[in-house]
Amino acid sequence: MTDLTEDQKRDFEAAAFRRLVAHLRERTDVQNIDMMNLAGFCRNCLSNWYQDAAGKEGVALSKDDARAIVYGMPYKEWQAKYQTDASDAQKAAFAQSASKDH
Repeated sequence: MTDLTEDQKRDFEAAAFRRLVAHLRERTDVQNIDMMNLAGFCRNCLSNWYQDAAGKEGVALSKDDARAIVYGMPYKEWQAKYQTDASDAQKAAFAQSASKDH
């Protein structure tokens, strides 16, 4: 395994995060419930993790601000433009996957 400095690790992790966020912004066809059902996390989870990281560094970042960073726009705007109603199958898959976590 390549030895990386802590600065390199941080920089590469930040670059990977930015690429993930850019990818999720482009893939508006992928709904959060689909991500939750397949991967166990979604855009909202990512924004919560971002908010948590800011808080650990003493930076007060609101939920809405963290979501805007991940979504590239206010969450309500993203919902209005791109969010669709979850199908019964999606809801059932979510309920089944949620029950496995607890």
